Amino acid sequence: MVVSVGGNDALGHASILAERAGSVAEAVGRLADARASFAAVYDRMMEAALRLGIPTAVCTVYDANYPEPQRRLVTTALTVFNDVITRAAFSRKLPLIDLRLICSEPADYANPIEPSTRGGEKIAAAIAAQVTNESSGRRPSSIWI
Repeated sequence: MVVSVGGNDALGHASILAERAGSVAEAVGRLADARASFAAVYDRMMEAALRLGIPTAVCTVYDANYPEPQRRLVTTALTVFNDVITRAAFSRKLPLIDLRLICSEPADYANPIEPSTRGGEKIAAAIAAQVTNESSGRRPSSIWI
């Protein structure tokens, strides 16, 4: 099973980026609240998925393809959600497919938040390589915990 969850959750919190804040601490606090909310739901989802007892891999949320300066803000804010995902994967010793590294070019996106055919093909190839353990000569990263 390959779990790719979180993009719509992040999108649901996108309004935070347009909100006014009285301080950097207030703005970061709002992101921290969004992270905590997502982490609670994501953790419950991961536990339910793992109870199925089948091999499982996890995907990060891919970066968005907005024009600058919005892209910079969105990509930075997404790290809050991707941190939850990577910690969940690593703490459970699950493989991680980092979609941020796979969909890394503007042509990988059909619009600011969805992969193009090319991006979809790259994602599908990465998932296929993971589930068949076909590394194509590449060594996977290791996380030591």
